[in-house]
Amino acid sequence: MQDASLQPELALRIGLAARELPELDVSQLVRVLTGLLGAPLSAEKLAGVTPRGLRDAGGAHHLEAVQQAPAERLEAACRALHGEEAAPEPVPEPETGPSPEGTIRVACASNSGGELDGHFGACARFLIYEVGAAGCRLAEVRPVAEAVTGSGTRRDDRIAARVALIADCHVLYCCSIGGPAAAKVVNAGVFPMRRDAGGAAAAHMDELRAALAERPPPWLARLMAGEGAARVAP
Repeated sequence: MQDASLQPELALRIGLAARELPELDVSQLVRVLTGLLGAPLSAEKLAGVTPRGLRDAGGAHHLEAVQQAPAERLEAACRALHGEEAAPEPVPEPETGPSPEGTIRVACASNSGGELDGHFGACARFLIYEVGAAGCRLAEVRPVAEAVTGSGTRRDDRIAARVALIADCHVLYCCSIGGPAAAKVVNAGVFPMRRDAGGAAAAHMDELRAALAERPPPWLARLMAGEGAARVAP
């Protein structure tokens, strides 16, 4: 493999950078970096990698995990390649206790803290909320890296692993999602909702709670009636 001869420090940097892009294997990132910087890789070369350069190099290798990665993920990957130590990312703690009655389970694509700021195919984790007319709570935090590990190198396999991770949910909230991925989500019985502007996941869940308590919009009424969905809600 191309990364077999890397110095331990470089291998560590590249491994940490790959963790910031959950759908990208270390070997794929080595290939992208080698194409961008030339062989052999060195600390000096890695120090010059920029988010734009990394995205462009990913596009040259037709790797959507890099092309479609959120800007903050690319920036974090570049910091790792530069050898900079990033502060640990705070992840919200799920609330304990039994599930409230009459709730639906909602998966929020997230990259940072409690934010709804992820692309379905490139987010770092899903925040799983239970939402009902009487309230909502964060029930689980599901990291994506653990789910996609060992799922293969094909994008379809990795998308399937993400779908399986949220298959017990009723609704998916994300900033963006591709057409083929949306179809797979719908086929799993999950209703995908785009929220391009993102924002605090808890705020979106409170809006959904209010809709459940008052008059649910047509898509939500159909969902609650068990009719299923056939499109991505605007």
